[in-house]
Amino acid sequence: MPSQKPSYVLVTGATGFIGAHVVDNLLARGFSVRGSTRSKQKGDQMKAARPQYASKLDFVVVEDFTQIGVFDSVMDGIDAVIHVASPFFYDTTNNEQELILPAINGVRSILSASAKSGSKVQRLVMTSSFASVVSPSSTPAPEFTYTAANWNPLTYEEAIDPKSDSVTAYRGSKKFAELAAWEFVKEEKTKFDLVTLCPPMVFGPVVHPVPTVQQLNESNMMLWGVAAGVDPLPVTRVPGWIDARDLAEVHVQALLTPEAGGKRFVAASPEPFSYEYAADIIRDEFDWAKETVTTNYKMSEKPSASYGIDGETVARELGVKYRPFKETVIDLVRQIRGLTI
Repeated sequence: MPSQKPSYVLVTGATGFIGAHVVDNLLARGFSVRGSTRSKQKGDQMKAARPQYASKLDFVVVEDFTQIGVFDSVMDGIDAVIHVASPFFYDTTNNEQELILPAINGVRSILSASAKSGSKVQRLVMTSSFASVVSPSSTPAPEFTYTAANWNPLTYEEAIDPKSDSVTAYRGSKKFAELAAWEFVKEEKTKFDLVTLCPPMVFGPVVHPVPTVQQLNESNMMLWGVAAGVDPLPVTRVPGWIDARDLAEVHVQALLTPEAGGKRFVAASPEPFSYEYAADIIRDEFDWAKETVTTNYKMSEKPSASYGIDGETVARELGVKYRPFKETVIDLVRQIRGLTI
């Protein structure tokens, strides 16, 4: 448990969709932030877009965060870490070498740097995924609720099997990277404690450098596709979601709440979503969308989930309030529409 409030936070993946929101949340609270990024250009762009925080924000380029030792030289003065960076590829040819081992090694890299002699790090908050929680091969009863106590039952052998698709490999990468983090903290008896967060789909406006629609993150690209007229609509595989701004708040509250240390949280809105519901919202809210959004679907009411996801523990223990899905959709679509006209 942190003995005092941190002041200088390292955020990995700081120029990405979630990481940039975390950076902004920290800066707004008065923290100094060091962001790690693969791209110096994106770091420069983010800093230039925040001139009021020039003295509070710096970036370091870490081109390959999966290599042990790459973070050792960037920890000076850092007393807390929010680890967001993670490999995310769906076009892998070798599941273990291209996705699973890089995810595990990335976690070990940042944890080993945080555990070095002389490190001031008191807490590390890590972005995991609902993919490490949910069991995709079974359909739970309607009254079942996934909580932080649940783990995806996927085995390592199944995840690395050449016959397994890239989605299965991705789920394995999130599970085994998170397990590696918990094992490291236990085995190394680290001075810092660990908090892991397991969000499902993440939507919302972007605050990181996105010059074109084509460079949107995967989840927002799917939502924008609904606005742009994709037909048929994407399949809603998991009914859970969270707004990126709320997820950033969860990260920071997990960092600052003493009692959160050593815990795992599922960060998810209590309101289920579907792409059909998104289509209804977009067509109702934007006149131009009446000509683009497909009507080739049926939905008579708001979506209902086939199972529950425990986002209430986050709300209760970390004091986070969730935005409604309608607000998230409107804010994103309005922003992205501005990039296209």
